[in-house]
Amino acid sequence: MAGEPEPISPAARRALEQDLADLRAERAAVAATLGRTDSEGDRADQADELQRADDLTRLDDRIDDLTVRLRQAATAGPPAAGVAGVGSTVTVRFDDGTTQELHIGEIADEDDSALVTARSPLGRALLGRRGGDAVFYDTPTGPRTATVESVGDAPAD
Repeated sequence: MAGEPEPISPAARRALEQDLADLRAERAAVAATLGRTDSEGDRADQADELQRADDLTRLDDRIDDLTVRLRQAATAGPPAAGVAGVGSTVTVRFDDGTTQELHIGEIADEDDSALVTARSPLGRALLGRRGGDAVFYDTPTGPRTATVESVGDAPAD
């Protein structure tokens, strides 16, 4: 995560903390299975052991990422009033004239069709913007333009 630390909403913080707890529990379960062979075993056993070791590395990397993200968010503090950040609700007018209220989030949520993640092209374009600002972002069909109509607080949990 490059640049200045981005603040996150209380709901995003809770989601990241829960994800971190789940990853730590999964890591403990995988780590407990390593080295449990009483004999040398066959190649399949060795391959399984290597896969679990790879899983541990993947889990450790994700745990480190989330720990750093939570630390950065604490350093950044809450989003500034009137400036789009993680946790903000942003009303956007797209270049086709439609208007939509979007929530900028840290983690994708399939149940929230109005959520854009801060890492998506539109989410990155919205970060740091104020009402009246034009934003430019890429889509699979080409570059697009939108205008920030307004920036508000995070939606109520």
